[in-house]
Amino acid sequence: MSHRPRRLRGALAPLTALALTLTACGSSDDDAESSDSAAPAEDTAAEHSVTDPLVLTYDGGLQVLDGQTLEVVEDIPLEGFNRVNPAGDADHVLVSTSTGFRVLNAAEARLTDEEFPGEQPGHVVRHAGKTVLFADGTGEVTVFDPAELGEGLPETESYTTPEAHHGVAVELESGELLVTLGTEESRSGAAVLDENREEVARDENCPGVHGETVARDEAVLVGCENGALVFGDGAFTKIDAPDAYGRIGNVAGSEESAVVLGDYKQDPDAELERPERVSLIDTASGELELVDLGTSYTFRSLARGPHGEALVLGTDGRIHVIDPESGEVTDQVEVLDEWQEPLEWQQPRPALFVRDHTAYVTDPEANEIHAVDIESGEILTTGELSQAPNEITGVTGG
Repeated sequence: MSHRPRRLRGALAPLTALALTLTACGSSDDDAESSDSAAPAEDTAAEHSVTDPLVLTYDGGLQVLDGQTLEVVEDIPLEGFNRVNPAGDADHVLVSTSTGFRVLNAAEARLTDEEFPGEQPGHVVRHAGKTVLFADGTGEVTVFDPAELGEGLPETESYTTPEAHHGVAVELESGELLVTLGTEESRSGAAVLDENREEVARDENCPGVHGETVARDEAVLVGCENGALVFGDGAFTKIDAPDAYGRIGNVAGSEESAVVLGDYKQDPDAELERPERVSLIDTASGELELVDLGTSYTFRSLARGPHGEALVLGTDGRIHVIDPESGEVTDQVEVLDEWQEPLEWQQPRPALFVRDHTAYVTDPEANEIHAVDIESGEILTTGELSQAPNEITGVTGG
């Protein structure tokens, strides 16, 4: 399959730099709420050995792809709206079902019967050699070592938040646990618990807290409806948005950079806001900068490159490459035709997943997936799919 030249060099987008004061914040987004039902599937014997596996969801199932050829190795029927996340090792992916986090052996293209139970399974976080699950229906946090995934579930540690809410948790190198605060009706901030799960820090100036990531020097950031909240060096710091309502709810961090890439929405009453600016939040300086892309994007559009590059898949069909330090749009890589975000967040739309030096971009309109070299902008491979892809993930551990 031939492709026209894709890289547009020197395309700069206007940006607005805003040095902001420190405070606390929070943000929620219906876009990224946890998924619903999924029917059980049979555990089958290993029949495949998949290279660098990728996993796609579609309406009614999963597809496991070879990460180099982009060929579909296995199609796994699975009812319901399913969500997928890396488990944290080189073989497994976690599938959110109606009853918990189901273990998919992606390296063998085999959905197992093993499941971490959880009511309304939500966020999956990997950091400091641990994988942390959050069940929205109960507030239960489950921590395990992904290296112990295999035959049978690994040993786990559990903690339950005072009230159930759509939340997230992160375990730090020290063994401390950062958890969000909230109820079914509202969310307000985050707290940090020591190894004995006694509270050592709290900040409730983060309305609608949503999304998390870890930046350089283990600065943990969560988004708010009025900016972002950062935990580092034993204390919380609030970074205010330039607007009274400036919602950051989906973020992408990199251990290569102190700057976090986030979305940015300004209209609390919009049925569907299609923002054209992204946020760059410096966890070291406390500054927040807005970058105008000149095109909209969605919650599945944000990623980071191998050197900390900020990557945004726009509805103009291009990957916008941003220098997180300067806020400059340094490149635009054309991958897809123009597209429009659907009103319902569960509906398929192009998605971006990055692993090492390769960006994988799905195209549900054409039933295709593209592998793009981040540094050269070259489309390396295009795979044809039998279903319209929705979510995409892959194994990420070593």
